[in-house]
Amino acid sequence: MQTWLLYALLTVLSWGVYGVILHAARSKMPMGPEAPNASLKAFLFVCIAYALVGVVTAIVLKTRSTNWSFTGATGNGIPLSLVAGMAGALGALTLVLALGEAASPKGGNFGVAAAAAVMPIVFAGAPVINTITAMFMHPPEGGFKSLPIPFIAGCLMAASGAFLVAKYAPSNTGAAAHPPAAASKPH
Repeated sequence: MQTWLLYALLTVLSWGVYGVILHAARSKMPMGPEAPNASLKAFLFVCIAYALVGVVTAIVLKTRSTNWSFTGATGNGIPLSLVAGMAGALGALTLVLALGEAASPKGGNFGVAAAAAVMPIVFAGAPVINTITAMFMHPPEGGFKSLPIPFIAGCLMAASGAFLVAKYAPSNTGAAAHPPAAASKPH
């Protein structure tokens, strides 16, 4: 197996469990009057985890005898790295807020199934946005009119698939997600 594919699959695994574990963590934070803050409290520890991974990354760089230069032949990578980090952190923040809202009565009362409602939208939508962003930064040869129909169909299928998985996940089709219809009254 190629190294990049192994790392990609490890990312799929870690991000695949991320939402479910994060939602479980937010549900174990103090509730009652503190319930509106549960998502942010969980996110605080996500930020601490990011910082710890940053320390590990610095150690890995040290063991690789890096020269600690961040300016190369094509410019300074720090500003774009910070923008990427802000996009990732903002995405993590809005994810925990989405999980919290989905679990609240005003968000559809998915309860423990909030991750099953939110994560398919995030994980199917993000690759489509990634692809569109990449195309704007590096337009396809021949322009946007040259995009193959299967590519466009794939983007539409990803969006449709996200909707279907989020709406019909087994954990979302229980009584909390879809209350039974009222019984008909005898005439």
